[in-house]
Amino acid sequence: MSKHELLAACRTLGVESEKAPQRDQFLPDSQPHSGTMGQEDGKKWAAAAHSQPTIPKSDRLLGMRLDKWLWCARFYKTRGLAVEEIHKGRISVNGQPAKPAREVRPGDAVLLRQGPVVREVMVRALSNQRGPAAVAQQLYEETAQSLAARARAAEQRRLAPEPAASLSEGRPTKRQRRDMEQLRQWDDRWSASIDAP
Repeated sequence: MSKHELLAACRTLGVESEKAPQRDQFLPDSQPHSGTMGQEDGKKWAAAAHSQPTIPKSDRLLGMRLDKWLWCARFYKTRGLAVEEIHKGRISVNGQPAKPAREVRPGDAVLLRQGPVVREVMVRALSNQRGPAAVAQQLYEETAQSLAARARAAEQRRLAPEPAASLSEGRPTKRQRRDMEQLRQWDDRWSASIDAP
């Protein structure tokens, strides 16, 4: 690119000065300009011209959909399940019923019910992608009241287990049914009678 072409490009961008910045000023660790632009210099120039600050996407997010945040924070296995739970009214944000497209921001209080467990969490961060559990736990902080309530509920379930959970045998097998049937027919086949000679 010649000096005249560079000045023309600066004028189209609104820079009228002859002391317009030279191409080499933007290149990181560039060599003094030799007059010809090699292929590698062109790649550096294109990269420098189109580069953006290296801020992680999670830091740039100001808000995101509730269903996506619940999925990213690993409360539900799929976004579809999160949407179903929201439609059933099991999730509220800041004490108000929520919709899947509701935007959550850091600092919001989310109340959700997963089976018999009720949890209240504060949104701490946002993420565009679902990561491992250790990363997902950094997206929220469970309140002290919620932790205490969950511990009490777990203790009650431990002390008073579900009656059906204590059944270990369940439905009899085919062999067990045959044995029971034989026991029922025993009296009919081998009854001792006084009339016998």
